[in-house]
Amino acid sequence: MNSPRTLYQKHIDSHTVCPLDDQGHVLLYIDRQVANEYTSPQAFSGLRETRRSVWRPSATLAVVDHVNPTTPQRIATMPDAGGARQVSYFAENCRDFGIELFDVLDKRQGIEHVVAPEQGFILPGMVVAAGDSHTTTYGALGAFGFGIGTSEIEHLLATQTLVYKRLKTLRVIVNGELGAGVTAKDIIMALIEQIGASGATGYAIEFAGPAITALSVEARMTICNMAVEAGARGAFMAPDDKVFAYLQAKPRAPRSELWERAVAKWRALHSDEGAVFDREVTLDVNALEPMVTWGTSPDQASPIGARVPDPSAQPDPILRQGLQRALDYMGLTPGMLLNEVVISHAFIGSCTNARIEDLRDAARVVRGKRVAAHVRAMIVPGSTAVRDQAEEEGLAGIFRDAGFEWRQSGCSMCLAMNDDVLAPGDRCASSTNRNFEGRQGAGARTHLMSPAMVAAAAITGHLTDVRSLLAEA
Repeated sequence: MNSPRTLYQKHIDSHTVCPLDDQGHVLLYIDRQVANEYTSPQAFSGLRETRRSVWRPSATLAVVDHVNPTTPQRIATMPDAGGARQVSYFAENCRDFGIELFDVLDKRQGIEHVVAPEQGFILPGMVVAAGDSHTTTYGALGAFGFGIGTSEIEHLLATQTLVYKRLKTLRVIVNGELGAGVTAKDIIMALIEQIGASGATGYAIEFAGPAITALSVEARMTICNMAVEAGARGAFMAPDDKVFAYLQAKPRAPRSELWERAVAKWRALHSDEGAVFDREVTLDVNALEPMVTWGTSPDQASPIGARVPDPSAQPDPILRQGLQRALDYMGLTPGMLLNEVVISHAFIGSCTNARIEDLRDAARVVRGKRVAAHVRAMIVPGSTAVRDQAEEEGLAGIFRDAGFEWRQSGCSMCLAMNDDVLAPGDRCASSTNRNFEGRQGAGARTHLMSPAMVAAAAITGHLTDVRSLLAEA
């Protein structure tokens, strides 16, 4: 009899072309790739220099998302010459190599990790690679996604395979029920705070447990997206009826008999009874509170009701020095109440939290209220499709009436590669995934939290427990 296998092992075993050594390296077949204008140019240049073609063009979907402007009126003009060249070269490459492109003016354009699932381009059981670390997002659909570098992008385009080393397996069991105002973003932030920013390095995470099962597919994407911030090279969940319902109407999902046959196969995508994981972590969310970061790493986070920690309480001198540097950069002092930290900006967007469900959560908070006079608040939907749906549901009007800027889709202020950039000293409540030094602009300070928490901070002008505003509604 075959030994019980984890879901990760099933994915890798089913896609291994051949083993390469006894150290765990294999030649891995990749089903799909998503490309963007920022990480692909050198890969295409390498193909041109060696006169190679793309092995399977239909397996790649290209999306402009990193450098494009998000001004309320959609324009194709890039804000700078470098961005303009990246986008034009991307279009040239897609045309010459036969790859489908969603350019800036395409109604399907958006952030790659929002667009690919909403188009049905990613399906359960697939192995997916892309030149972006947050490719782990696709694990919420029962696929296995991971980020790759430029040289690997070139190899993948040319061969549809990658040299890959098997990871260790980590199962995270999430128990309990989320309280009002507590979201999937708080689950993943609490996990990262618990195990550390390198706590899952070398692992693929499988999320399981009743709290995961209860989440929507979009909420699960948030968790898989940010698992990389704990060092994980992959993260996923077993697909279930919620996933199948999410995918069934998508443009590129199988139809009719093919759909029925696919779902029958997908139902076997779960870890076997008795499968052994290299490590297990349990998280109870019954008492979980909304989380915010106070430092410059996603694991430097606390519940909103906590105080800024004191580095002097850390016995390890290296860790103590790191904590002090983080507080110095963030302009915070030990003992400050987090819910009294004043912000200058509020940003809702990114591949982590800019789907329609996220915008609905934020709209519930801001309905009938006004953004604080000193705060610039922006909403950048994850895709043009999300933006259109929000318009149809009346969410855009709620945001505009409250004083939010309602913008076009793109990566925007998540990584400040276009003209959506913070100035030195600006402090932003952000629904994004990283709060590194300079991530949203040189000298800018970022506090990570859920979209609802960002909305609450925008209204009050300071970091705020969203539950207090929901109680007033």
